[in-house]
Amino acid sequence: MNWDWDEIRKDWPKKFKAERFIFQEIRPGDKIFIGTGCGEPQYLVQAFMNHVNKNPKAFLDTELINIVNLGVAPYTDEKFRDNFRLNSFFIGNSTRRAVNRGAADYTPIFLSAVPNLIRTDRMHIDVALIQTTPPDKNGDMNLGVSVDIVKAAIKKATLVVAQANSNVPYVQGDGKINIEDVDFIVPYDEPLLEYLEKVPGDTAERIGSYVSSIIEDGSTIQVGYGSIPNAIVSSFGGKKHLGIHTELLNDGIAWLMKRGVVDNTEKSINLGKTIATFCMGKKETYDFIDGNASVEFRAIDYTNNPLVIAQNKRMTAINSALEVDLTGQATAESIGKVFYSGIGGQSDFMRGAVLAPDGKTILALPSTADDGSVSRIVPFLKEGAGVTLTRGDIHYVVTEFGIAYLHGKSIRERAMDLIAIANPRFRPWLVEEARRLSLIFKDQAFIPGMKGEYPEELEARRTTRTGLRIMLRPVKISDEPMHKDFFYSLSDESMYQRFISVRRDIPHEILQNFVVIDYTQRMTILAVLGESGKETIAGVGQYSLNRDMNTADIALAVRDQYQNQGLGIELIRYLTYLAKRKGLLGFTAEVLVGNQPVFKLFDKMGFDVQKRNEFGVYEMKLWFKDLDQKLISRPL
Repeated sequence: MNWDWDEIRKDWPKKFKAERFIFQEIRPGDKIFIGTGCGEPQYLVQAFMNHVNKNPKAFLDTELINIVNLGVAPYTDEKFRDNFRLNSFFIGNSTRRAVNRGAADYTPIFLSAVPNLIRTDRMHIDVALIQTTPPDKNGDMNLGVSVDIVKAAIKKATLVVAQANSNVPYVQGDGKINIEDVDFIVPYDEPLLEYLEKVPGDTAERIGSYVSSIIEDGSTIQVGYGSIPNAIVSSFGGKKHLGIHTELLNDGIAWLMKRGVVDNTEKSINLGKTIATFCMGKKETYDFIDGNASVEFRAIDYTNNPLVIAQNKRMTAINSALEVDLTGQATAESIGKVFYSGIGGQSDFMRGAVLAPDGKTILALPSTADDGSVSRIVPFLKEGAGVTLTRGDIHYVVTEFGIAYLHGKSIRERAMDLIAIANPRFRPWLVEEARRLSLIFKDQAFIPGMKGEYPEELEARRTTRTGLRIMLRPVKISDEPMHKDFFYSLSDESMYQRFISVRRDIPHEILQNFVVIDYTQRMTILAVLGESGKETIAGVGQYSLNRDMNTADIALAVRDQYQNQGLGIELIRYLTYLAKRKGLLGFTAEVLVGNQPVFKLFDKMGFDVQKRNEFGVYEMKLWFKDLDQKLISRPL
């Protein structure tokens, strides 16, 4: 669209004035709001700074207010300390040093509460420096990539100055304003600030794969600020009918919309619309949302209102953090006493998602920081850290090493689940600290090093002959509660057939021996039903190497209600595959004489069977059939 500035000036002559005269309207002590993130009016801010340089005594004790700054933030320079003091609701790279040296302020607050803070004058605003589209023939303008708290700032400010930039996209929703809402217009075209993410690495891709397994088709999702959440959405390409209700619209969300993964057809509210409050991304994304009828930017007290968010069924909030501790509380705003970012909108969305029908909250983060030298999973948050998310806010924690489901679990269970997805280098330390702090059992067993590292590559999905869909996976150190439930679900007959014993109690001291294993000497495979957080063990198969190191002792058990559904054969087939891969020649087993189901399994597998009856128990050798017969012709 081409704007005729001569015609616009003729229609609204009072809206135009030389910049030096506009800035003379600002008084010492004024509180000045600056547009958010990529919506920052760069030229206008720089012109203002140039004016201050030329007139250093004109502005004293002026407070600058914004959500987050992505520009160079020249006003935090030490030479302007008498002129400006920044007060930000979220700390970015350009302002972090100033905040932590005490030269700028950080105001921690849920972003959903900021517009009301402004409306009620508890945060007074005198001047608003904003960026908009140029006015059309009716004087209508648009706030483009940044609506958030800008609308509230415009309404309360005594002086509103808009940089009219033809590169600003026109976005449907609450961003519509009129030329009469501003006092002065400064026409200046320049590219919008772009928020460029790093190309996702292996860590982000692995995290994304895990997160994708949690996301259901038809979910409404929110994706938080930062490289990890943005990278994760690239793993959602196979999903269907996703909806978006978020604070930040980023490149990843735009990509999902272009692919048709996001169509907003199953949302509970704002059907057919992607809802956000601001955008940070590349020019390609700005072009995509320009005039896009399926995108609406709403004020932040709507997008981030937990009661609005909670109206979306299957609302799924995906955010990141700097640290999460073994009790399930996380900080996204500070590293100990060092302020790093801010509360932002994630608390609003995590609380809203918890309240939503079938809602989920996901905290996704790399297991380490500083090139692997620091664990992000820690015994307790560092002294001084802000608790952004409480122990009740988080359902799932995801790292590149797996998924921990925390909701409704005890501190001991949470600690074990989180240790299981920590970086292997730090697991021994976490176990030791958790024991010392009595977060887990004092006698909790643990096998350090590669021998005890969970072999994720052995996870496999199968469908039994009766159509039962199962996950076959190695046992984890955190599976003790599920194992306990499994054993106590077995009938007396099943317990007797499995253990050749009438014992009914399985205390922790015994139980942990089933889940804490040396994977080089033993293998326990679980047949698991349900998704993470709702898993049930339907069957267990295990083998342990014998002293000859050429055979392994095998045992199976299937939950009574899932017997005769093909679980046993799937377990033994998989254990046989793993044993052959390890170079074993066969299995040994002790089986009660009357245990016909097990004998049938061995027959189906086609083992060469040798057996000897010892007091009603068969001592059996089960040789793999494709082996040289000379290798297996050994006496029992």
